Amino acid sequence: MEIKNVSSRTTSQKALRINLDEKKYGTIVEIGAGQEVARQFFLAGAAAGTIAKTMSAYDMKFSDAIYGVQDDGRYVSKSRVKAMMAQELDLVLERVSEVRSKSSRYFAYAATVAAKSFNRQNECHAWCGIRLQMYPGAEPSNIKIHVRMHDDNAEAQQQALGVLGVNLIYAAFYYFENPKMIIDSLTDSIKPGRIEIDSIEFVGPYFEDIDNRAINLHLIRSWKTRAIMFKPDGSICVPADMLYKKNVITIRGSFRPVTNLNVDMIEQGKKAFFEQDGVDESNTVAIAEISLNDARGNDNHVPEEDLVQRVQLLNALGYNVMISDYTRYFKLREYFRQYTKMEIGIVVGMVNLKQIFDEESYRGVEGGILEGFGKLFPDNTRMFIYPELNAEGEIRDFSEVKVPNHLRFLYRHLLENDFLTALETSDTELFKIYSREVLKQLKNGRGKWEKQVPKLVAEQIMERGFFGFKKSRR
Repeated sequence: MEIKNVSSRTTSQKALRINLDEKKYGTIVEIGAGQEVARQFFLAGAAAGTIAKTMSAYDMKFSDAIYGVQDDGRYVSKSRVKAMMAQELDLVLERVSEVRSKSSRYFAYAATVAAKSFNRQNECHAWCGIRLQMYPGAEPSNIKIHVRMHDDNAEAQQQALGVLGVNLIYAAFYYFENPKMIIDSLTDSIKPGRIEIDSIEFVGPYFEDIDNRAINLHLIRSWKTRAIMFKPDGSICVPADMLYKKNVITIRGSFRPVTNLNVDMIEQGKKAFFEQDGVDESNTVAIAEISLNDARGNDNHVPEEDLVQRVQLLNALGYNVMISDYTRYFKLREYFRQYTKMEIGIVVGMVNLKQIFDEESYRGVEGGILEGFGKLFPDNTRMFIYPELNAEGEIRDFSEVKVPNHLRFLYRHLLENDFLTALETSDTELFKIYSREVLKQLKNGRGKWEKQVPKLVAEQIMERGFFGFKKSRR
């Protein structure tokens, strides 16, 4: 899908517009990929009107001496770019605010980058940010983003980051009243697929009303990334930080709301997953995943507020949450495999297993169902199947699933190679719980639905009026 540029201005035109505005003045500091953002402003001309200083501190000792040593000890990190932004803006204000026009608005742009190395394979990513005054004399606000670079050479990565930096500075000054427009404009003049923005944060007096959880979901819908991760404390997490050298157990659901059945599926899945060699609580991350799409890959257009409510309830139970636009399970596995080479477990219900064997689900996939299965189970990946009740009220596991006759040998291949593992249920009464029925009941107020969801979930739904819960009048 091609996203049209928000602005018709070129990178050079954006830089020149800022350069010609004598009221905008600041510093650009870049570590790790040249001084490409500053270069764009110098190429545009009249940069003396905008740039007080540019700088790169490549040596770690120099960098530490200037910006201090962050608690995590990392140089390409959120904490490092935050320190860079804060120190540079303070220096600008200290040194020139008394001699420049009182109508000036000051800024500091910072980037710390791990571009493609000459002699090794490394993660190519960057933290970029701008700290600026939204009006003269204002307390500063921050915008920070995490970027993954997909070009296969350092020169192309540097060029893309140069354009991105100009876009961020321009958007912060001219689109600050519309955060979604800021996000949309970040890839102006950058061809699709070159960069991925998987985290953004707005902080400061002008962004007080922004819910960073909700605004991050726009990164998916604007095709800046395919997924957003939330830690149990509700904060946005960079996928590489959550998944690196971790085993992953995940379950897909609507979780609207999360029920006792959902929780049992997750916990039974974890229990079985931990029976694998080398897998335990300490080296595993469990993730509840919500897809924005329906079974055919169409956006369900769920409001961001609704999605945030689901995230909050899952986080309250201590779960990590991932929201994505993936439809097929093999694409979900492929996403995780970018960050970890360890075990991947996917928890599904019987209805999901039947869907996986539905050849209609692979429409548009060149190799059809065979390609889909080849990508779903290539290495260290298995599915954990939660049982169901049959018409007679008896528990039925995946070994009883009927697949089309011409797929029976494919099914047997999965069985005999332990790609599928049966889960147990802790209570057959859980099969009587349906999220859609819980949702319908809670809109009428308190009732038996409260027993079908975790106690903490029921309390938060009632306290905060989630999903249209009808509070009783007193």
